[in-house]
Amino acid sequence: MRVRLQGIVLTLVALLVFGLGIPLATTIAAGAQQDLFLDRLTDTARFASLAQRPLLDNKPWLLEPDVRRYTEVYGVQVVVVDQDGRPVVTSLGPAAARIDLKSERISDPVHEALAGRRSQPAGLLMPWDSTPLVLAEPVLADGEVRGAVLTVSDTGAERADVLWWWLLLAAGGILAFVLALAVAIPVVRWILKPVKRLDDATGALVASVVSGREAEPVGESGGPPELRQLGRSFDRMAESVSGALAAQRAFVADASHQLRNPLTALKIRLGNLEGHVADDVAAADLEAARVDAGRLHQILDGLLSMARAEASGGELDPVVLDEVVAERVADWSVVGEARDVRLVVDAAGDGVRVRMPPRGAETILDALLDNALKFTAAGTDIRIAVEHDGDRVRLSVRDHGPGLPPEELDRALDRFWRSPAHQNVPGSGLGLAIVSELTAHSDGELELDLPEGGGLRVTMTFPAA
Repeated sequence: MRVRLQGIVLTLVALLVFGLGIPLATTIAAGAQQDLFLDRLTDTARFASLAQRPLLDNKPWLLEPDVRRYTEVYGVQVVVVDQDGRPVVTSLGPAAARIDLKSERISDPVHEALAGRRSQPAGLLMPWDSTPLVLAEPVLADGEVRGAVLTVSDTGAERADVLWWWLLLAAGGILAFVLALAVAIPVVRWILKPVKRLDDATGALVASVVSGREAEPVGESGGPPELRQLGRSFDRMAESVSGALAAQRAFVADASHQLRNPLTALKIRLGNLEGHVADDVAAADLEAARVDAGRLHQILDGLLSMARAEASGGELDPVVLDEVVAERVADWSVVGEARDVRLVVDAAGDGVRVRMPPRGAETILDALLDNALKFTAAGTDIRIAVEHDGDRVRLSVRDHGPGLPPEELDRALDRFWRSPAHQNVPGSGLGLAIVSELTAHSDGELELDLPEGGGLRVTMTFPAA
């Protein structure tokens, strides 16, 4: 936007400079042409008046002293021709042969003068046009044309004056551009300062709200009053959104925590009833109630984990990823052995570090390994890989289960979503959502893909600490 505003300002200045400069330059050239034309026309008319008597008396040489002196002083060539267009007096003597009376630019004015017509102003005097100014005036005696006086004037001095004026105008235009640029840059920055802060705050708002951190206010950052008011409105909106989401997270966490106690008591009471229900139907209902209570307990645990993941604001801690992977794999290997599933680790082995929320790496691995063990068939393995590539660290967990249809990969990160094909597998549908939340808070990227050989691979890429 800054470039566009500066471009608009410079375009307006350019239009102003050209809109005023071009007519002014044209006026200067026209004025110089007019002054030169009137000056030479007056002299040519004076010589035409002086030539009346010498031409009537057939003594044209009487004019030679005057025209030669005129040429010596002003550098203007003068030629007097008779009624037949033959030169009878020249200001340069034999050197007058330099003037070609047969050339079109000379002969046309002479013919006009011999026809009794006076010279008319020529076009604009342009600095690059070296054509001399040619004027011809008829010599009239008793209303009859007796000849004509021709003057040929070099326009070099006048063209130089026009050129200097034009250069001065160009310098003024460049100076106007420089001044406009010098004024436009700070003014545009002043105007757009709140806009830039709004843009930065908008980009950071989502990350701040999701991570549970307080959004940085835009505040009074200068600029026009309208944009300052927009900044204040944005701060109020961000504060309301942050407050609403914080209240929502607190409610989920508090509700989950408060429900765990009565749910635990319910599970104990259901356990106490075991063996005291003789009716087969009642015993089946009791078992179903125990299963439902277990599922409800699992959902509450997932909600608490999600609430903690969403509220994991503040600074990120450096974590040695290899060590965390080795620790969690050692714990989950017991579950894997019971299900005849091997946990294989392919670690970088160089102590790579990433920055995560407290216990974020453990939570991610627990959720992924729990999911993998649910779906991996006996006799297969789960591969956990840690790769270090420059300033990026990749952590992947790949199982050999049924995987997901390609069209369901995008939905797998939604909360409480479960594939229709896996409805009979215990779970709350929050595991991958928790992993996605913690990965985003760690400035990482999450990707799901279907590797060759079947199964599902979850890959997270983090900046190296």
